[in-house]
Amino acid sequence: MLLNSFSNCGYEAGTDEAGRGCLAGPVTAAAVILPQHFESETLNDSKLLTEKDRNALRPLIERHAMCYAVTHIDHTIIDEINILNASIRAMQECIQKLDPCPLYIIVDGNRFKPLNDIPYTCIIKGDGKYLSIAAASVLAKTYRDDFMNKIHLEFPMYNWKNNKGYPTLEHREAIRKYGLTKYHRKSFRQLPEQTELDFSGFVSDRESVPLQTTL
Repeated sequence: MLLNSFSNCGYEAGTDEAGRGCLAGPVTAAAVILPQHFESETLNDSKLLTEKDRNALRPLIERHAMCYAVTHIDHTIIDEINILNASIRAMQECIQKLDPCPLYIIVDGNRFKPLNDIPYTCIIKGDGKYLSIAAASVLAKTYRDDFMNKIHLEFPMYNWKNNKGYPTLEHREAIRKYGLTKYHRKSFRQLPEQTELDFSGFVSDRESVPLQTTL
């Protein structure tokens, strides 16, 4: 079973994102504050769960969470500020929507930026260690999947209902055949042979805000 809290703070928010490595669609983040005594033997990193389990867990999380929020950052913003900054923006916007406001934040991964002087810790593979991050990963994944299923109806030839915009062979073959849609990330390497990319707005790791804590 995953751990309930990192800080032992009553209002600790876990946050995570989904869709960072996709060629199309938004990056989606969620933030969740769970009750201190929340327990679940099923909840885990969304990548380790079946689609059926994720869809069953989502209403349970939403029903029992003290509060939660989900944010999409679309492909145009990703192209403008890069995927790292877009992922952090999505998580920060979720946290700002939470009521009550968290007193501590735990973040999946190793990158974040200070937000309203709220203390935070970045936890590598945190979605497999803490319930609130795992809950955020499930919400982010399922809400993003819903979005990709919706736009699949507009462009069925890319089969987004199955690949969700990730760079599968099928997806890349469709790009080769049909070209890019309005939902594709133009700054990403869409095809293996692509050599020219638009790096406008790119910020390297060296230029990003230093981490506060990483585990």
